[in-house]
Amino acid sequence: MRLAQRLLLYSLVVVSLLVGFALTAIRERAGAGVRALTTERVRAEAVLAARAWAPTAAPAPLADSLAAALGRHVTLLDRRGRVVGDSETGDLTQGWLGAYARLPEVAAARAAPIGVSRAGRSSAVGLPELAGAARGAAGVVRVAAPLDVGGAIVADLQRGVVLAGLAALLVAAGVALLFARAVARPLAELRDVTRALAAGDLSRRPALTAPGEVGDLATAVHRLAEQLGARLAALQAEEDLTVALTEALSEGVVAVDGRQRVVRLNAMARLLLRLRDPVPFPADHLPRDRALREALGEALRGQVSDAVELRVDDRVLSLTARPLVGGGAVLALYDLTQVRRLEAVRRDFVANVSHELKTPLTVVGGFAEALADDELPGATRRQFAQTIRGHAQRMQRIVDDLLDLSRIESGGWRPNPARVDVAAAAEEALAAARDAAAAKGLALVVAPAPGAPCVEADPTAARQVLSNLVENAVRHTAQGAVTVYTRADGSGDGVWLGVRDTGVGIAPEHLPRIFERFYRADPGRAREAGGTGLGLAIVKHLAEAHGGTVRAESVPGRGTTIEVQFPRAGARTMVSEPTDAPAS
Repeated sequence: MRLAQRLLLYSLVVVSLLVGFALTAIRERAGAGVRALTTERVRAEAVLAARAWAPTAAPAPLADSLAAALGRHVTLLDRRGRVVGDSETGDLTQGWLGAYARLPEVAAARAAPIGVSRAGRSSAVGLPELAGAARGAAGVVRVAAPLDVGGAIVADLQRGVVLAGLAALLVAAGVALLFARAVARPLAELRDVTRALAAGDLSRRPALTAPGEVGDLATAVHRLAEQLGARLAALQAEEDLTVALTEALSEGVVAVDGRQRVVRLNAMARLLLRLRDPVPFPADHLPRDRALREALGEALRGQVSDAVELRVDDRVLSLTARPLVGGGAVLALYDLTQVRRLEAVRRDFVANVSHELKTPLTVVGGFAEALADDELPGATRRQFAQTIRGHAQRMQRIVDDLLDLSRIESGGWRPNPARVDVAAAAEEALAAARDAAAAKGLALVVAPAPGAPCVEADPTAARQVLSNLVENAVRHTAQGAVTVYTRADGSGDGVWLGVRDTGVGIAPEHLPRIFERFYRADPGRAREAGGTGLGLAIVKHLAEAHGGTVRAESVPGRGTTIEVQFPRAGARTMVSEPTDAPAS
């Protein structure tokens, strides 16, 4: 029920109760007063009637005249108690008239000058009466009035009260409606404003024109809205800062509440744990790794655990779990995949370098020891010296390639791009391999595409790329041809520079790793052919230094194609300072 309706109903109930109380009081108190007043008047009228009854007067006409003058029931009784006149009946022979002498007021008047009592029922009128009797010179005069003689007066009073009550009800209803509207409208506005604030609309404000306590309430709600807006803005700013800091972390962060629900995690945690569910979601959706589950369980029990390593798919993660105040836990995840991969590369590098240098060093040491023999023939001594020289040169090439690779990876060398004619650079690279190709009967071909005769690259780097690729192709090709070519890429901004051979090819399982340092698809053959195992790694890093990429295709027994992407001549996109170029 609305406030206006309740106020109207309450006012009507209050007025109705007041009218009811007034009617009850009038009926009780006014009725008693009217009866008392009527009793006094009846007694006084009886005294006057007794004085007016002279012994010589005719009783019956006197009773009628007195009744007409007084408006009462008048009965005249002689000294012996007989009814000699009655205003209600003219037949004095009625037997019941003899009972008047036994009425209390008559008996009292005969014993004393005046008697008053409430009569029973008059046989003439059949109604309860208030009667008074007085003794005069001729006898006793009884004057009676109906008991409800004051009923008409009380009824008139009650009708007046009812009418006044109805008027009061109308006035109260009008006042209640006006008051209810004056109060209900501001309250309804406050209700709407508070609902809007609860729903998150902090722009709503109540009007401040309401009177009295309602106005004070409106002012309080206005201040509450201002403070709530300021606090929510501060909380939102803090939340945004927390989210920004969490998202900026290179570590994954996962927050789990006391009910074992994931309530927050950053993008790195989603990436590391392969999670896509929107928060919150059950902690059971986390990877089912034993180390992770045990660390989370200990943190939820309030225990701090040491960092543990776990593997999720192809990633190695370091996990630290800490309990939260009030229940819950936070998991911190650090991706160790690259660290472990670098450690493996370092171990492999040390092992490969040791292995690559061990053989020539052993050969050099062995032949040097043999040369110490004075009885060694001169021809054999020269042969041993050439062998030592050849292995020393091989070690020198390995060291030079390692130094080149180190300078490129560390940023100590940056390309100085210029327009490079592919045909001219290819001729230089092929010239160094021409003797080895002629020994095998290989054809060396240069076939740049008409639309891509030049590339934008560091000239020294371009020549080194071609030299390494051509040298590899000639080394692993027994017959056929080695072709240097170019082709435009689909975007039109780059040129693919490639070397294609018809050699033994590379098995599919080895193809993704041929650009790793010291990796050989056929270690024995490559080492016998004099390769260092670093040429393709250098090619890859030189391509990436130019902002390009490298790729390889091969079919075992049919040959290999390796391509390096360079910018097209005239489409230079890099600006760099020239530094020492890698050794060619």
